[in-house]
Amino acid sequence: MILPQLQNYDVVQLINSNAIETFPRWSISLLRKVFSKNHKIFLLICGEETPIIAILLKNNLKYSILTPYFTNPKLKSQYDYSLKYVTKPYKKLYEFVSTRSNGILVSDLDYKIPMSQTQTNFTFIPNPINTDKIAFSPNSINDKIVIFHGVNKYSSVKKGNSFFDEALIKIEEKYPSKVKVITATSLPYKDYQKAYSAAHIVLDQVYSFDQGYNALEAMAKGKVVFTGAETVFTEHYNLSEKVAINALPDVDYLVNELSHLIENPQEIVAIGNQARIFIEREHHYVNIANKYLEFWNK
Repeated sequence: MILPQLQNYDVVQLINSNAIETFPRWSISLLRKVFSKNHKIFLLICGEETPIIAILLKNNLKYSILTPYFTNPKLKSQYDYSLKYVTKPYKKLYEFVSTRSNGILVSDLDYKIPMSQTQTNFTFIPNPINTDKIAFSPNSINDKIVIFHGVNKYSSVKKGNSFFDEALIKIEEKYPSKVKVITATSLPYKDYQKAYSAAHIVLDQVYSFDQGYNALEAMAKGKVVFTGAETVFTEHYNLSEKVAINALPDVDYLVNELSHLIENPQEIVAIGNQARIFIEREHHYVNIANKYLEFWNK
């Protein structure tokens, strides 16, 4: 119905080869029409995608979203969404889109690292965050330290939420008068945003090298986020200050990191401030938009 409107544009920017989210054969048919009536075509890899899953299946990284599957193959049913990308129909769809693209982009290091193991030419442009719409609220600790753990039941295994669950039990036992833990499951986006607004610390995920959108938006608000912040991340952005806590699939490690913050609340304030500065410097949406324009024009 909207195909007649999708004509004569300078750029078609897809966020995934499966962006239309229908059957691969039908996606190819629809995209063929879109591509024929427009000019430059670009593919952004900002999530699970055919070459990403293919590389992760080699299991040669420190960890990845597939780590739980490698540890326990009985979890395979929870990886249907991921593993479909390496089936023949989705491989064909990816090949159709990628071979017709004028350029391929990746949005964070969790995609840059595996894509570097392929023969694909790509460009890295970080995710954009609209800091004009996300208010920064400096951490003020007058009573208990609030820790927020948001769980999506469809991706909790991939994000390693169980490690946070176990760590929080120990933290509540260790600091009953110092912390308040809020756990929310599968909230709509707006409700999720409200739920962690009063938190000082946000627990995001353990199987990542870099941050996804939930983490970036929480950092923009000034939260201390447990997420991907590996050495490769700090080196890429040449960071000397801490802007997030690198979360690992290790309960004792998580307990130690949380304990350190609880016992040194001034660090919560400092990291929250540094997180906001980092987002404004590296993820500001206008700067990122200009990088896209430069890439498309080049």
